[in-house]
Amino acid sequence: MLMLSEPPAERHTLWEDAFGLVLGCMLMALSVQFLRASDLITGQIAGLSLVVSYPTGLAFGAVFFTLNLPFYVLAVRQMGWRFTLKTFAAVALMSAFTEILPRVLIIAPAHPLISAAGFGVCAGVGLLILFRHGATLGGVGIVALWLQDTRGIKAGNVQLSFDLCVFALALFLFDWRTVLYSLIGAALVNVMITVNHRRDRYIARS
Repeated sequence: MLMLSEPPAERHTLWEDAFGLVLGCMLMALSVQFLRASDLITGQIAGLSLVVSYPTGLAFGAVFFTLNLPFYVLAVRQMGWRFTLKTFAAVALMSAFTEILPRVLIIAPAHPLISAAGFGVCAGVGLLILFRHGATLGGVGIVALWLQDTRGIKAGNVQLSFDLCVFALALFLFDWRTVLYSLIGAALVNVMITVNHRRDRYIARS
């Protein structure tokens, strides 16, 4: 148990944050590879980006980056410039990595359940690392962290609620089995965040 007499935690250094953002975004880009291996989708703004990119042929990274832009207004006003700049950097890194990674690593088609699990684990760990270093991948993540910090609503629960809306839309565009396996992956991500993301358990603040 954290004692009240303990000194306040220190912020991460610049290099620690930089390493955390790169590692978190690399894991997130890898999670997208698992989705692509079985043509699955996910929730949040990434899910909307995939829903748009699959039928239109537009690059996921470009769509993902564009859809995130409006959420920076909320980030600046409610979370501050430090959080916003790190989130902007994370979105840019994620967009770049998702375009570069397929050129050097291709995951062979697998059973959708395996792909969903691979996505869930990689994305869950990647997001936890980003949250730990005071960043998100924009969009719903900004809203989720703001609500958890100000209202005590679990970030994972906020994200899962939005994801259900995305998957409801996806039912009109994809086979129901694709949506079901995708929902399993998204649920795994949000359960990992709900269980593990608590600021009072951290040693250092972002």
